[in-house]
Amino acid sequence: MQEWLRMSAADLGRGIGAGEIDPVMLTECYLNAIDAHPLRDRIYSAVTGERALEEAGAAAMRARAGLRLSPLDGVPISWKDLFDSAGTATESGSDLLKGRIPERDAQVLENATALGLVCLGKTHMSELAFSGLGVNPVKETPPNVNNAALAPGGSSSGAAASVAFGLAACGIGSDTGGSVRIPSAWNDLVGLKTTSGRVSLEGVVPLCLKFDTVGPLGRSVEDAALMLAALEGGTPADLRGVDLRGRRFADLQTVARDDLREEPHQAHTEALAKLEQAGAEIVPLEVPELVEAMSLSAILFTAEAYGLWKDVIEANPHLMFGEILERFRSGADYSAADYIAAWARLELARQAWDAAVAPFDAVLCPVSPILPPDVARLESDHDYYVSENLLALRNTRIGNMMGLCALSLPTGTPSCGLQVLGKPDCEEALLLTGAAIEAALA
Repeated sequence: MQEWLRMSAADLGRGIGAGEIDPVMLTECYLNAIDAHPLRDRIYSAVTGERALEEAGAAAMRARAGLRLSPLDGVPISWKDLFDSAGTATESGSDLLKGRIPERDAQVLENATALGLVCLGKTHMSELAFSGLGVNPVKETPPNVNNAALAPGGSSSGAAASVAFGLAACGIGSDTGGSVRIPSAWNDLVGLKTTSGRVSLEGVVPLCLKFDTVGPLGRSVEDAALMLAALEGGTPADLRGVDLRGRRFADLQTVARDDLREEPHQAHTEALAKLEQAGAEIVPLEVPELVEAMSLSAILFTAEAYGLWKDVIEANPHLMFGEILERFRSGADYSAADYIAAWARLELARQAWDAAVAPFDAVLCPVSPILPPDVARLESDHDYYVSENLLALRNTRIGNMMGLCALSLPTGTPSCGLQVLGKPDCEEALLLTGAAIEAALA
Protein backbone atom coordinates (compact mmCIF):
# COMPACT_ATOMS: atom_id res chain seq x y z
CA MET A 1 0.00 0.00 0.00
CA GLN A 2 2.95 2.36 0.38
CA GLU A 3 3.04 2.74 -3.39
CA TRP A 4 -0.35 4.47 -3.16
CA LEU A 5 1.37 7.43 -1.48
CA ARG A 6 3.33 8.18 -4.68
CA MET A 7 0.53 7.66 -7.17
CA SER A 8 -1.26 10.50 -8.91
CA ALA A 9 -4.76 11.38 -7.77
CA ALA A 10 -6.03 10.29 -11.20
CA ASP A 11 -4.40 6.86 -10.90
CA LEU A 12 -5.78 6.40 -7.41
CA GLY A 13 -9.23 7.26 -8.72
CA ARG A 14 -8.87 4.71 -11.50
CA GLY A 15 -7.76 2.11 -8.96
CA ILE A 16 -10.84 2.76 -6.86
CA GLY A 17 -13.06 2.55 -9.94
CA ALA A 18 -11.51 -0.77 -10.94
CA GLY A 19 -12.03 -2.24 -7.47
CA GLU A 20 -8.27 -2.47 -6.87
CA ILE A 21 -8.09 0.19 -4.14
CA ASP A 22 -10.44 0.48 -1.18
CA PRO A 23 -11.06 4.15 -0.23
CA VAL A 24 -11.03 3.37 3.50
CA MET A 25 -7.73 1.51 3.30
CA LEU A 26 -6.35 4.31 1.12
CA THR A 27 -7.38 6.98 3.61
CA GLU A 28 -5.99 4.97 6.51
CA CYS A 29 -2.74 4.64 4.59
CA TYR A 30 -2.50 8.43 4.26
CA LEU A 31 -3.52 9.10 7.87
CA ASN A 32 -0.94 6.59 9.13
CA ALA A 33 1.72 8.17 6.93
CA ILE A 34 0.86 11.61 8.29
CA ASP A 35 0.98 10.42 11.90
CA ALA A 36 4.33 8.69 11.38
CA HIS A 37 6.03 11.50 9.47
CA PRO A 38 8.63 13.39 11.55
CA LEU A 39 7.70 16.69 9.85
CA ARG A 40 3.92 16.27 9.99
CA ASP A 41 3.42 19.24 12.32
CA ARG A 42 5.33 21.49 9.94
CA ILE A 43 3.04 20.45 7.10
CA TYR A 44 -0.46 20.01 8.56
CA SER A 45 -2.05 22.59 10.85
CA ALA A 46 -4.95 20.20 11.50
CA VAL A 47 -5.66 16.58 10.53
CA THR A 48 -9.35 15.73 10.22
CA GLY A 49 -9.10 11.97 10.61
CA GLU A 50 -12.67 11.35 11.74
CA ARG A 51 -14.12 13.31 8.83
CA ALA A 52 -11.75 11.63 6.37
CA LEU A 53 -12.67 8.11 7.44
CA GLU A 54 -16.40 8.90 7.37
CA GLU A 55 -16.09 10.30 3.84
CA ALA A 56 -13.92 7.35 2.76
CA GLY A 57 -16.49 4.88 4.10
CA ALA A 58 -19.23 6.52 2.04
CA ALA A 59 -16.96 6.46 -1.03
CA ALA A 60 -16.27 2.76 -0.52
CA MET A 61 -20.00 1.99 -0.43
CA ARG A 62 -20.55 3.95 -3.65
CA ALA A 63 -17.65 2.20 -5.34
CA ARG A 64 -19.03 -1.22 -4.46
CA ALA A 65 -22.45 -0.22 -5.77
CA GLY A 66 -21.05 1.24 -9.00
CA LEU A 67 -22.33 4.70 -8.07
CA ARG A 68 -19.14 6.77 -7.92
CA LEU A 69 -19.72 10.52 -8.04
CA SER A 70 -16.60 11.53 -9.97
CA PRO A 71 -13.22 10.20 -11.18
CA LEU A 72 -11.72 11.29 -7.81
CA ASP A 73 -14.46 9.85 -5.58
CA GLY A 74 -12.63 8.41 -2.56
CA VAL A 75 -9.28 10.17 -3.17
CA PRO A 76 -7.80 11.95 -0.10
CA ILE A 77 -6.58 15.55 -0.49
CA SER A 78 -5.39 18.43 1.70
CA TRP A 79 -6.65 22.01 2.01
CA LYS A 80 -4.67 25.19 2.66
CA ASP A 81 -5.45 26.85 5.98
CA LEU A 82 -7.48 29.64 4.39
CA PHE A 83 -10.34 27.45 3.17
CA ASP A 84 -13.14 27.38 5.72
CA SER A 85 -13.93 23.90 7.00
CA ALA A 86 -16.80 23.46 9.43
CA GLY A 87 -15.67 22.84 13.00
CA THR A 88 -11.94 23.00 12.18
CA ALA A 89 -9.69 25.98 12.89
CA THR A 90 -9.06 28.10 9.79
CA GLU A 91 -6.49 30.75 10.71
CA SER A 92 -4.79 31.65 7.40
CA GLY A 93 -1.40 31.01 8.97
CA SER A 94 -1.79 33.92 11.40
CA ASP A 95 -2.24 34.35 15.15
CA LEU A 96 -4.44 37.32 14.28
CA LEU A 97 -7.10 34.71 13.50
CA LYS A 98 -6.19 32.25 16.27
CA GLY A 99 -9.19 30.18 17.34
CA ARG A 100 -11.25 31.11 14.28
CA ILE A 101 -13.55 28.12 13.66
CA PRO A 102 -16.04 28.48 10.78
CA GLU A 103 -19.50 26.94 10.88
CA ARG A 104 -19.55 25.75 7.27
CA ASP A 105 -17.18 24.65 4.52
CA ALA A 106 -15.91 26.97 1.81
CA GLN A 107 -17.87 26.57 -1.42
CA VAL A 108 -14.98 24.81 -3.17
CA LEU A 109 -14.68 22.32 -0.29
CA GLU A 110 -18.43 21.73 -0.44
CA ASN A 111 -18.17 21.12 -4.19
CA ALA A 112 -15.27 18.68 -3.82
CA THR A 113 -16.97 16.83 -0.97
CA ALA A 114 -20.16 16.53 -3.03
CA LEU A 115 -18.10 14.75 -5.69
CA GLY A 116 -16.67 12.30 -3.16
CA LEU A 117 -13.22 13.69 -2.40
CA VAL A 118 -11.87 12.95 1.08
CA CYS A 119 -10.65 15.83 3.29
CA LEU A 120 -7.46 14.90 5.17
CA GLY A 121 -7.05 18.24 6.88
CA LYS A 122 -5.55 21.72 6.67
CA THR A 123 -2.00 22.69 5.69
CA HIS A 124 0.32 25.46 6.89
CA MET A 125 0.91 28.55 4.78
CA SER A 126 2.59 31.97 4.70
CA GLU A 127 0.94 34.37 7.13
CA LEU A 128 -2.28 35.73 5.58
CA ALA A 129 -0.94 34.41 2.24
CA PHE A 130 1.33 37.46 1.77
CA SER A 131 4.68 35.91 0.79
CA GLY A 132 6.07 33.83 -2.04
CA LEU A 133 8.69 32.18 0.18
CA GLY A 134 6.58 30.07 2.55
CA VAL A 135 8.49 31.12 5.67
CA ASN A 136 6.22 31.43 8.73
CA PRO A 137 7.93 31.75 12.14
CA VAL A 138 4.54 32.52 13.75
CA LYS A 139 3.07 29.10 12.96
CA GLU A 140 5.31 26.67 11.04
CA THR A 141 7.51 26.72 7.97
CA PRO A 142 6.91 23.56 5.92
CA PRO A 143 9.95 21.74 4.51
CA ASN A 144 11.14 21.83 0.91
CA VAL A 145 11.14 18.30 -0.53
CA ASN A 146 14.61 18.75 -2.05
CA ASN A 147 16.20 20.22 1.10
CA ALA A 148 14.31 20.79 4.34
CA ALA A 149 16.55 23.77 5.19
CA LEU A 150 15.38 25.67 2.10
CA ALA A 151 12.20 27.68 1.62
CA PRO A 152 9.24 25.60 0.41
CA GLY A 153 7.68 28.41 -1.61
CA GLY A 154 4.53 30.18 -0.62
CA SER A 155 2.06 30.95 0.24
CA SER A 156 0.64 27.43 -0.37
CA SER A 157 3.72 25.93 1.27
CA GLY A 158 2.07 23.15 3.25
CA ALA A 159 -0.17 22.24 0.32
CA ALA A 160 2.92 21.54 -1.76
CA ALA A 161 4.71 19.70 1.04
CA SER A 162 1.70 17.48 1.71
CA VAL A 163 1.85 16.17 -1.84
CA ALA A 164 5.62 16.18 -2.31
CA PHE A 165 6.17 14.16 0.88
CA GLY A 166 3.41 11.66 0.05
CA LEU A 167 0.95 12.88 2.69
CA ALA A 168 -1.89 13.81 0.29
CA ALA A 169 -2.81 12.85 -3.25
CA CYS A 170 -3.36 16.51 -4.13
CA GLY A 171 -3.29 19.83 -2.27
CA ILE A 172 -5.63 22.76 -2.75
CA GLY A 173 -4.06 26.20 -2.52
CA SER A 174 -4.61 29.78 -3.55
CA ASP A 175 -2.65 32.04 -5.89
CA THR A 176 -2.65 35.85 -5.64
CA GLY A 177 0.83 36.54 -6.97
CA GLY A 178 2.29 33.06 -7.46
CA SER A 179 1.23 31.14 -4.37
CA VAL A 180 0.31 27.93 -6.20
CA ARG A 181 3.02 28.05 -8.86
CA ILE A 182 6.08 28.87 -6.73
CA PRO A 183 5.65 26.04 -4.18
CA SER A 184 4.75 23.71 -7.04
CA ALA A 185 7.95 24.60 -8.89
CA TRP A 186 10.20 24.43 -5.84
CA ASN A 187 8.76 21.02 -4.86
CA ASP A 188 8.65 19.57 -8.40
CA LEU A 189 4.87 19.45 -8.74
CA VAL A 190 2.24 20.63 -11.21
CA GLY A 191 0.35 23.74 -10.13
CA LEU A 192 -2.65 25.43 -11.77
CA LYS A 193 -3.43 29.13 -11.30
CA THR A 194 -6.99 29.77 -12.42
CA THR A 195 -8.33 32.99 -13.91
CA SER A 196 -9.51 35.52 -11.34
CA GLY A 197 -13.25 35.14 -10.90
CA ARG A 198 -13.52 31.62 -12.31
CA VAL A 199 -13.45 29.54 -9.10
CA SER A 200 -15.54 30.54 -6.08
CA LEU A 201 -13.85 32.48 -3.25
CA GLU A 202 -16.83 32.05 -0.91
CA GLY A 203 -15.47 30.91 2.44
CA VAL A 204 -11.84 31.64 1.48
CA VAL A 205 -9.93 34.04 3.77
CA PRO A 206 -9.00 36.89 1.40
CA LEU A 207 -5.73 38.69 0.68
CA CYS A 208 -6.51 40.75 -2.45
CA LEU A 209 -9.97 40.00 -3.78
CA LYS A 210 -9.19 41.33 -7.27
CA PHE A 211 -6.26 38.92 -7.61
CA ASP A 212 -7.07 35.95 -5.33
CA THR A 213 -7.59 32.64 -7.14
CA VAL A 214 -8.01 28.99 -6.13
CA GLY A 215 -6.07 26.12 -7.67
CA PRO A 216 -4.61 22.64 -7.16
CA LEU A 217 -1.05 21.39 -6.63
CA GLY A 218 -0.58 17.80 -7.79
CA ARG A 219 1.53 15.22 -9.54
CA SER A 220 0.24 15.67 -13.09
CA VAL A 221 -1.66 17.93 -15.44
CA GLU A 222 -4.41 15.33 -15.41
CA ASP A 223 -4.69 15.77 -11.64
CA ALA A 224 -4.99 19.52 -12.15
CA ALA A 225 -7.77 19.06 -14.70
CA LEU A 226 -9.71 16.65 -12.48
CA MET A 227 -9.31 18.89 -9.44
CA LEU A 228 -10.46 21.99 -11.30
CA ALA A 229 -13.64 20.13 -12.20
CA ALA A 230 -14.08 19.02 -8.59
CA LEU A 231 -13.60 22.56 -7.25
CA GLU A 232 -16.24 23.87 -9.66
CA GLY A 233 -18.56 20.88 -9.56
CA GLY A 234 -18.08 20.51 -13.31
CA THR A 235 -16.75 18.19 -16.01
CA PRO A 236 -12.98 17.76 -16.49
CA ALA A 237 -11.21 18.56 -19.74
CA ASP A 238 -10.44 15.57 -21.98
CA LEU A 239 -6.64 15.49 -22.31
CA ARG A 240 -6.34 12.46 -24.58
CA GLY A 241 -4.47 12.56 -27.86
CA VAL A 242 -2.57 15.82 -27.36
CA ASP A 243 0.86 16.56 -28.84
CA LEU A 244 3.04 19.56 -29.67
CA ARG A 245 3.19 19.30 -33.45
CA GLY A 246 2.09 22.59 -34.95
CA ARG A 247 1.99 24.37 -31.60
CA ARG A 248 3.45 27.87 -31.46
CA PHE A 249 4.80 29.27 -28.21
CA ALA A 250 6.22 32.64 -27.19
CA ASP A 251 9.38 32.61 -25.07
CA LEU A 252 8.87 35.75 -22.99
CA GLN A 253 11.96 37.95 -22.80
CA THR A 254 10.61 41.13 -21.17
CA VAL A 255 10.92 41.12 -17.35
CA ALA A 256 10.93 37.30 -17.13
CA ARG A 257 14.61 37.00 -18.13
CA ASP A 258 15.89 39.75 -15.80
CA ASP A 259 18.23 38.53 -13.02
CA LEU A 260 17.67 34.92 -14.06
CA ARG A 261 20.08 32.74 -12.13
CA GLU A 262 22.14 29.96 -13.64
CA GLU A 263 20.16 26.85 -12.68
CA PRO A 264 16.71 28.19 -13.67
CA HIS A 265 18.21 29.57 -16.90
CA GLN A 266 19.75 26.21 -17.81
CA ALA A 267 16.58 24.32 -16.92
CA HIS A 268 14.50 26.67 -19.07
CA THR A 269 16.86 26.34 -22.03
CA GLU A 270 16.78 22.54 -21.82
CA ALA A 271 12.99 22.51 -21.49
CA LEU A 272 12.53 24.64 -24.60
CA ALA A 273 14.86 22.35 -26.54
CA LYS A 274 12.68 19.36 -25.62
CA LEU A 275 9.56 21.16 -26.79
CA GLU A 276 11.17 21.99 -30.13
CA GLN A 277 12.24 18.36 -30.52
CA ALA A 278 8.59 17.39 -29.99
CA GLY A 279 7.50 19.62 -32.88
CA ALA A 280 6.73 22.98 -31.26
CA GLU A 281 7.77 26.32 -32.70
CA ILE A 282 9.20 28.73 -30.13
CA VAL A 283 9.48 32.46 -30.85
CA PRO A 284 11.18 35.05 -28.58
CA LEU A 285 8.67 37.71 -27.50
CA GLU A 286 9.09 41.22 -26.13
CA VAL A 287 6.13 43.04 -24.58
CA PRO A 288 7.46 46.49 -23.60
CA GLU A 289 4.23 47.48 -21.84
CA LEU A 290 4.87 44.74 -19.31
CA VAL A 291 7.65 46.76 -17.67
CA GLU A 292 5.29 49.52 -16.54
CA ALA A 293 2.57 47.04 -15.64
CA MET A 294 4.85 45.19 -13.24
CA SER A 295 5.82 48.45 -11.55
CA LEU A 296 2.15 48.87 -10.59
CA SER A 297 2.02 45.69 -8.52
CA ALA A 298 3.34 47.38 -5.37
CA ILE A 299 0.37 49.76 -5.44
CA LEU A 300 -2.31 47.28 -6.42
CA PHE A 301 -1.40 44.37 -4.15
CA THR A 302 -0.35 46.18 -0.98
CA ALA A 303 -3.05 48.87 -1.05
CA GLU A 304 -5.84 46.32 -1.34
CA ALA A 305 -4.29 43.91 1.16
CA TYR A 306 -3.79 46.62 3.78
CA GLY A 307 -7.22 48.03 3.08
CA LEU A 308 -8.79 44.66 3.84
CA TRP A 309 -6.67 43.87 6.90
CA LYS A 310 -5.67 47.25 8.42
CA ASP A 311 -8.06 47.22 11.39
CA VAL A 312 -7.28 43.60 12.32
CA ILE A 313 -3.53 44.10 11.95
CA GLU A 314 -3.27 47.37 13.85
CA ALA A 315 -5.29 45.96 16.76
CA ASN A 316 -2.51 43.40 17.40
CA PRO A 317 0.54 44.07 15.19
CA HIS A 318 2.84 42.35 17.70
CA LEU A 319 1.32 39.00 16.72
CA MET A 320 2.76 39.17 13.19
CA PHE A 321 6.05 38.16 11.61
CA GLY A 322 7.83 41.47 11.10
CA GLU A 323 8.49 40.97 7.38
CA ILE A 324 4.82 40.31 6.65
CA LEU A 325 3.71 43.21 8.86
CA GLU A 326 6.02 45.60 7.00
CA ARG A 327 4.74 44.42 3.63
CA PHE A 328 1.11 44.97 4.63
CA ARG A 329 1.83 48.41 6.08
CA SER A 330 3.49 49.52 2.86
CA GLY A 331 -0.01 49.68 1.41
CA ALA A 332 -0.66 52.79 3.48
CA ASP A 333 1.83 54.70 1.32
CA TYR A 334 -0.65 54.94 -1.58
CA SER A 335 -3.73 57.09 -1.98
CA ALA A 336 -7.07 56.11 -3.48
CA ALA A 337 -6.12 58.22 -6.50
CA ASP A 338 -2.88 56.23 -6.90
CA TYR A 339 -4.82 52.96 -6.75
CA ILE A 340 -7.46 53.99 -9.30
CA ALA A 341 -4.85 55.40 -11.68
CA ALA A 342 -2.81 52.20 -11.42
CA TRP A 343 -5.80 50.07 -12.38
CA ALA A 344 -6.48 52.29 -15.41
CA ARG A 345 -2.88 51.93 -16.55
CA LEU A 346 -2.94 48.17 -15.95
CA GLU A 347 -6.01 47.76 -18.16
CA LEU A 348 -4.12 49.43 -21.04
CA ALA A 349 -1.15 47.12 -20.46
CA ARG A 350 -3.47 44.11 -20.50
CA GLN A 351 -4.81 45.18 -23.90
CA ALA A 352 -1.26 45.43 -25.25
CA TRP A 353 -0.44 42.00 -23.82
CA ASP A 354 -3.53 40.39 -25.35
CA ALA A 355 -2.60 41.76 -28.78
CA ALA A 356 1.03 40.65 -28.50
CA VAL A 357 0.26 37.07 -27.44
CA ALA A 358 -2.76 36.48 -29.71
CA PRO A 359 -0.75 34.51 -32.35
CA PHE A 360 0.53 31.98 -29.78
CA ASP A 361 -0.86 28.88 -28.10
CA ALA A 362 0.80 29.95 -24.84
CA VAL A 363 3.61 32.06 -23.41
CA LEU A 364 6.55 30.36 -21.68
CA CYS A 365 9.03 31.53 -19.04
CA PRO A 366 10.68 30.19 -15.87
CA VAL A 367 8.33 30.00 -12.89
CA SER A 368 10.94 31.63 -10.66
CA PRO A 369 14.25 33.29 -11.56
CA ILE A 370 15.77 31.92 -8.35
CA LEU A 371 16.15 28.64 -6.49
CA PRO A 372 14.68 28.21 -2.99
CA PRO A 373 16.65 30.38 -0.54
CA ASP A 374 17.90 29.38 2.91
CA VAL A 375 15.21 29.65 5.61
CA ALA A 376 17.55 30.58 8.48
CA ARG A 377 19.01 33.47 6.50
CA LEU A 378 15.54 34.64 5.44
CA GLU A 379 14.53 34.85 9.10
CA SER A 380 17.63 36.80 10.14
CA ASP A 381 18.54 39.00 7.15
CA HIS A 382 15.89 41.61 6.30
CA ASP A 383 17.43 42.77 3.01
CA TYR A 384 17.83 39.18 1.85
CA TYR A 385 14.21 38.38 2.70
CA VAL A 386 12.89 41.38 0.78
CA SER A 387 15.03 40.83 -2.33
CA GLU A 388 14.40 37.07 -2.52
CA ASN A 389 10.66 37.43 -1.92
CA LEU A 390 10.30 39.98 -4.72
CA LEU A 391 12.36 37.87 -7.11
CA ALA A 392 10.52 34.68 -6.22
CA LEU A 393 7.19 36.30 -7.10
CA ARG A 394 8.36 38.32 -10.09
CA ASN A 395 7.64 35.92 -12.98
CA THR A 396 4.48 34.39 -11.55
CA ARG A 397 3.07 37.85 -10.87
CA ILE A 398 3.03 38.43 -14.64
CA GLY A 399 0.14 35.98 -14.84
CA ASN A 400 -1.79 37.72 -12.06
CA MET A 401 -1.18 41.22 -13.38
CA MET A 402 -2.25 40.26 -16.90
CA GLY A 403 -5.33 38.41 -15.60
CA LEU A 404 -4.32 35.01 -17.03
CA CYS A 405 -4.60 31.34 -16.17
CA ALA A 406 -1.23 29.60 -15.81
CA LEU A 407 0.51 26.29 -15.14
CA SER A 408 3.73 25.40 -13.39
CA LEU A 409 5.32 22.21 -14.75
CA PRO A 410 8.42 20.37 -13.49
CA THR A 411 11.35 20.59 -15.90
CA GLY A 412 13.29 17.63 -14.48
CA THR A 413 15.76 19.97 -12.79
CA PRO A 414 14.97 20.08 -9.04
CA SER A 415 13.07 23.19 -7.94
CA CYS A 416 12.98 24.63 -11.47
CA GLY A 417 9.56 24.94 -13.06
CA LEU A 418 8.37 25.93 -16.51
CA GLN A 419 5.54 28.48 -16.45
CA VAL A 420 2.91 28.18 -19.17
CA LEU A 421 0.78 31.32 -19.42
CA GLY A 422 -2.61 30.88 -21.07
CA LYS A 423 -5.38 33.28 -21.99
CA PRO A 424 -8.04 34.47 -19.52
CA ASP A 425 -10.80 31.92 -18.83
CA CYS A 426 -9.17 29.37 -21.15
CA GLU A 427 -8.17 26.79 -18.55
CA GLU A 428 -9.27 23.83 -20.67
CA ALA A 429 -7.08 24.93 -23.59
CA LEU A 430 -4.21 25.57 -21.18
CA LEU A 431 -4.56 22.11 -19.65
CA LEU A 432 -4.52 20.49 -23.10
CA THR A 433 -1.36 22.41 -23.96
CA GLY A 434 0.11 21.59 -20.55
CA ALA A 435 -0.51 17.86 -21.01
CA ALA A 436 1.38 17.94 -24.32
CA ILE A 437 4.27 19.88 -22.76
CA GLU A 438 4.33 17.53 -19.78
CA ALA A 439 4.70 14.54 -22.10
CA ALA A 440 7.55 16.23 -23.99
CA LEU A 441 9.41 17.15 -20.82
CA ALA A 442 9.06 13.63 -19.43
